[in-house]
Amino acid sequence: MKKLLPVVIILLLLAISYVFFVWQPGGDSAMTGQNNHALPEGGDFTLQSVQGPVSLKDFRGKVVLVYFGYSMCPDICPTNLSMMAGALGQLSKEELQRVQGLFISVDPERDSVQRLAEYTQYFHPAIMGITGKPEVIAELAKRYGAAYKKVVLDSATNYVVDHSSETYVIDPQGKLVERLPHGALPEQILATIRKYL
Repeated sequence: MKKLLPVVIILLLLAISYVFFVWQPGGDSAMTGQNNHALPEGGDFTLQSVQGPVSLKDFRGKVVLVYFGYSMCPDICPTNLSMMAGALGQLSKEELQRVQGLFISVDPERDSVQRLAEYTQYFHPAIMGITGKPEVIAELAKRYGAAYKKVVLDSATNYVVDHSSETYVIDPQGKLVERLPHGALPEQILATIRKYL
């Protein structure tokens, strides 16, 4: 029995390490999209904001932080957007002019562009809420390696969206260069932004 104890402890430590450093909430393979460890394709896109169409290419010369979520998310989205806002709040005025946050809704059924504009302003003015048709969001999520799935609760109108929770970092040339994990602290996000400015 004493010989098995070190093995059990090692297995337990490996399991804990997996939960903290590898596992992503919502990483179910049955979701729309993929969530693998290789850097996804990424690429340009055009979605809708409260001010009209928004393309990734509109932000050339800026570091762009892209996050897929939805405004009725109970905890994961507010946590990540708060961390992003914490990092943006530490940038100088000059740095902030060269950074853009994009919150892409995977729940276009409920997230109007007006609702997204109001929601993202709770966090930081440099975060813009955008969305599009369901098929456009699905294709975009696949290219970025994001995953999501509607989970119906009591009725067709009462549902949550289980989703992956990485933040995608786009460099000033428009290339996807990094993915930040769920719960990345403001200091980690800030260091990543400054690496590409």
